[in-house]
Amino acid sequence: MEQFNIYIKNNAERFIEELKEFCRQPSISTQNVGLEEMAELVRARLERLGAEVRLIPVDDGPPLVFAELGQGERTLLIYNHYDVQPPDPLEEWESPPFEPTIREGKFYARGAADNKGNLVARIQAIEAYQAAVGELPLRIKFVVEGEEETGSPHLAQFVQENRDFLAADGCLWESGGKDEAERFVLYLGLKGIAYLELRARGAKSDLHSSLATIVPNPAWRLVWALSTLKDKDDHITIDGFMDHVAEPTPAEMNMLEAIPFEEEKIKENFGIPAFIRGLSGVEALKKHLYEPTCTICGFKSGYIEEGSKTVLPSTATVKLDFRLVPNLTPELVERLLRQHLDRWGFEDIEIIAGVGEHSARAPLDAPIVQAAIAAAEAVYGHKPVIYPTMAGSGPMYPLSEALGIPAVLAGIGYPGANVHAPNENIRLADYFEGIRFIRELMRRFGEE
Repeated sequence: MEQFNIYIKNNAERFIEELKEFCRQPSISTQNVGLEEMAELVRARLERLGAEVRLIPVDDGPPLVFAELGQGERTLLIYNHYDVQPPDPLEEWESPPFEPTIREGKFYARGAADNKGNLVARIQAIEAYQAAVGELPLRIKFVVEGEEETGSPHLAQFVQENRDFLAADGCLWESGGKDEAERFVLYLGLKGIAYLELRARGAKSDLHSSLATIVPNPAWRLVWALSTLKDKDDHITIDGFMDHVAEPTPAEMNMLEAIPFEEEKIKENFGIPAFIRGLSGVEALKKHLYEPTCTICGFKSGYIEEGSKTVLPSTATVKLDFRLVPNLTPELVERLLRQHLDRWGFEDIEIIAGVGEHSARAPLDAPIVQAAIAAAEAVYGHKPVIYPTMAGSGPMYPLSEALGIPAVLAGIGYPGANVHAPNENIRLADYFEGIRFIRELMRRFGEE
């Protein structure tokens, strides 16, 4: 480790400049901005490691970067993405989102935390290992896509078509970091997601609101339909939906009870007086990690600008997302929702399917998980906090559970990283700790 640390110290300024180079390049997948250029940057940097790199074309999407290097009995699959969220609202940034800036030990730029910081730290850890230690103790395969922020619409197809060369013994995913009490956290999975739009229609065009006496209002129609999906205590009431949700096992409850849940800090950070249903402690964690969600993400109908306009709208739409636990798939959710609406007399409401991802989890005793735990203890000086799953979602299932590859999430984030928000940032101390963590993870996973 000593020679490795010396190498990191001697090259720290260059490493930061490399991260700046990645973050200067806009790569906004929702707007198709800068993706080809970003893929080329990733390809060139991986080739400098000595990796065999391929830019794999994706129909109607940006290229996927696949790279292989190293030797060893075990293979580690590393997943990252090079696309980022739009930087809006621009006026809330203290420095331009694509002009990386360091202030008080923090590195500010769009993509710094999600996900270019993790990607570059992993590449630099491999470089430092090769220079300071020697040959890698395992084989590494990188999968770096450019569509994660739009739901990874082509990743499952890529996996299906290339199963043979994706085989690995473990997977390192693209997220994670420290909690509110500065403890390092490992996650063993992600929830799935079903993103749907409901649309109701009334007259063929907007009308004068005096006609609301005899002409149906699609906004009310949609509100009445939505009121059947949840009760006031936040229980999902879609017919048959909760029948597919399993209770945590005793072993999983033990994991929950071992998590130091900083609920007062979390409520303070969010500016809320209490959690839903007044839940606290392990019961709040249980709901957070083991229950699905049904969330209204946005509602649009009629006139919503300043002033008044007495209008009877002709259409109403709502966007919903469902965070999914095992046994609930996007396809099943859409089917249950359709059946529910029909049974309640809302056959006229249209469902438009959007992003869909399955949930994925790794067992605690998986070798990649145990190696990550040991590496965390060595670098951070304490046992990591282990979450059985994240409450968020991502395209983990096709690359992990579907291929029989257990995955662990570990990264360089922290609660103030402002992911997807203005002033996104990472702390440089966390960044360099993350490089050392990757070194230990490679050694322990490869040499076991």
